[in-house]
Parts: sequence; structure tokens; C-alpha cells
Amino acid sequence: MINNGVCSLRTCLRFPERPLFLPSPRSFSCRRRFRTTASETNKKEKVVVISGPTGSGKSRLALELAKRLNGEIVSADSVQVYRGLDVGSAKPSPNDRKEVRHHLIDILHPSEDYSVGQFFEDARHATRRILDNGHVPIVVGGTGLYLRWFIYGKPDVPKASPDISSEAYQELAELQRNEDWDAAVQLVVKAGDPKAQFLTMNDWYRLRRSLEIIKSSGSPPSAFPVPYDSFREQGDCSLADDSASSDMNPYGDAMDETKLSELDYEFMCFFLSSQRLDLYKSIDYRCEDMLLGRDGILSEARWLLDTGLNPNSNSATKAIGYRQAMEYLLKCRQQQGESSVGEFYKFLFEFQKASRNFAKRQLTWFRNEQIYHWLDASKPLETILDFIHGSYYDRNGSLLVPEHLKMSRDISNHKEASKLKSYRTKNRHFVNGEDCSHILDWIRKTQR
Repeated sequence: MINNGVCSLRTCLRFPERPLFLPSPRSFSCRRRFRTTASETNKKEKVVVISGPTGSGKSRLALELAKRLNGEIVSADSVQVYRGLDVGSAKPSPNDRKEVRHHLIDILHPSEDYSVGQFFEDARHATRRILDNGHVPIVVGGTGLYLRWFIYGKPDVPKASPDISSEAYQELAELQRNEDWDAAVQLVVKAGDPKAQFLTMNDWYRLRRSLEIIKSSGSPPSAFPVPYDSFREQGDCSLADDSASSDMNPYGDAMDETKLSELDYEFMCFFLSSQRLDLYKSIDYRCEDMLLGRDGILSEARWLLDTGLNPNSNSATKAIGYRQAMEYLLKCRQQQGESSVGEFYKFLFEFQKASRNFAKRQLTWFRNEQIYHWLDASKPLETILDFIHGSYYDRNGSLLVPEHLKMSRDISNHKEASKLKSYRTKNRHFVNGEDCSHILDWIRKTQR
């Protein structure tokens, strides 16, 4: 869609590390917020971070920005790391990846697990290489924990030896085969991690990792400080000490210079968003688009099942879209390759609802991340690009988002809340029974 000859961001959308923190006392004094000075920021290499809820257009923005800045892209997406999961993760096209080099895409088979700690190591290594080659790192994705650790650092948790990893695996292997999650949790609780009972059900990777940490260090994972928590404590102090300005602009464009000086790089972080009603419509359409064509998300889910994986059994099969598609196809297989129109539309509804709920969780998560500057994704792509490009080369040492590009973090607007409450999906492609007949035919041919 073209508006007045200008393409907006959302309408353009296509489907050895240094210490992270300088030594400092454990307690922090409260300081007023100051704008970062040029002399402070120029000492550090710049890293651009772009995030946003699913369907906001962050990948397209990152690609175009990389072309302007001679940049390379580091994916911070927990699904794009897997080979074969292209449609459901909205992976950059082969042509896009030829134009701009991408990192941390297609590095694992879906049967493998990938942790936030491993992402930190891989992403920081890629960032260092990009900078050493004279290019600009542009980290893009919507996985909040990945980005938090990438910016602030990871806990100094000991790495388990192969022997300890094997021992932890063997202790839990039979319980996992028998799907006895409760017994496995109690085993880890008795070993020394009472917080294991709060893990998401069937998150066997994190349960195993907790047992490894206990066996390696004698302490549970919670005993190791998270760098982000220290940064947040300082932020809380600065906001409390400057209550007048924080009431007007609680996250604002100003950051405490002492806090920023503790980070390895000068991170320029942007969060793209739009009005939630528009975002939800975009997500619903996007889910429909993922079901079109011969190689859509159902085809990828079929491949996952054929490799022996079950829905919700590991990182890849828990991913939104793939879990729902795998569950739907399993039901079709149990029915000898048959599916009713109603069953298909139930699957589509669950897929769309899970995607909207994920976007809502992303908005809540990043609303509390002070380092991000929120941008209105409905504005023209060129306008947003010009602003970020100009900010990257700005020597004044401050980053101020102009009013016409700002997106409010406040998602509690009563008028919008009322509209969201009455929101109902209106599909473009799948409206009646005939619209899904080709998919039901494909299921009959392939899922017997």
C-alpha cells in the first residue's frame, strides 16, 4: 500500500569478551539523570539494536538501515536460529541475506536446544567481528531476554563439564521419557533449587541446566547475580531522585551517564510499535499469509513431525505457530488425513490468538526497558530511517526522538482498551469453507 507516494514501515513489511561491568561497589547511590556527553559516547563503539512486537516491521527497517550504514545484521530471534523454520519465523529471504550479511540464522537443527547464554556468546562474538571488519552491527529481534542479556551481560554461572552434563542428563532422562514432569521437578528441588517448581511445565532444558549448575557449583541458578538487576536498581534510584521530570517522561530520552558508562558499547536501542488495534489486525493477516502457498507453515510443521519431534517438546516445537500447526496436523493424522472446515478454522483462530498474546507480552516487557526509544511504526519508512541514520552520526552526544516519531509506552488508554475488548478477527483470505478447501485437500494427500 502506498500513501501519497510514500511507503510506511508497516505497509512495506515482507513476509574474547571484555568485562561487561566495571568494578563497582555493591550498593549504588542515587544520581540525577544527565544527558550523555559527546566525550563519553565517542569512547565507545556503537551498536544499533532494533526491536518491536511481532509484525511491527523491525526486520525491514534493519535491512534498509544496514544498507545505509554499511552494516551487518545479528538476529535476536529464538526461532530464526533453526534451519527449516522459515515461514513461521518470518526469516529474511535469500535475496535479503545476499544484500546484507546476517548472523545467527540457520545455525541449528530444530531438534537442538538454544539457550539465552549461548545466544549471548554467539551474538557478542558476531558483534566483535563486525566491528573489527569496519562495519556497523545491527541487532534485530523480538526475544526480550536475548536482547537484555546481550546489552547488560549474563550471570557469571559456571559452565558444566561434559561429565556433569552427562550425569544430569542421565538422572532426568527416564523421567522425561515417562513424561513425569512433577517427579523431575521434585528431584531438582531436593538437589537444591526450590525455584525449579516455578519453571514452565515441560521445560526440560532449563530443568536440566538447573541441575547442572547445582552439581557444578553447589548453588542454584538464583545464587548468581544478573547484571541487568544492578542496572535496574540504579535506574529506579535516578527516577526517584528526579520525580518531577520522571512524572512527565518516566523513560524519556535521557539516560544516566554513569549507568551507560558501565556497558561495553554505546547501544542505540529502538522499539517499533503502533496502535494495538492496528498491530492486531496486521498480526491476524500475517498468520493467514503464513498458510498460503505450498510451502507454508503447515508444510514446515509436517517436516518437524516427520523428523520425530512432538509439539511443545523443545525450543523449536514450542514456538508460536509451529506448536499449533503440529497439534493440528497430529489430530489430522489420527483421523486418517481428514479435517473438517471447523477444525481448520479453530486452528487458525488459536494461531492468531497466540500471536496477538505474544505481541502483548512483548509490549509489556519492553515498556519496562528504559534504554529503548519508542518509535511509531506507522510513520513512513524513509522518515524513520533518516532519523536513526542521522542519530548514528550525531556528534552532540544526545539522542532525542522528535514528537512526530514518538510512540507512547502507555498501553492503558481507556478508549483503545474499549476497542480492543470488542476486537474480532476479520480474515482476508480465509472467510468461508471454500477458502480452505485447498488446504484440506493437501492434508488428505499428505497426512494419512
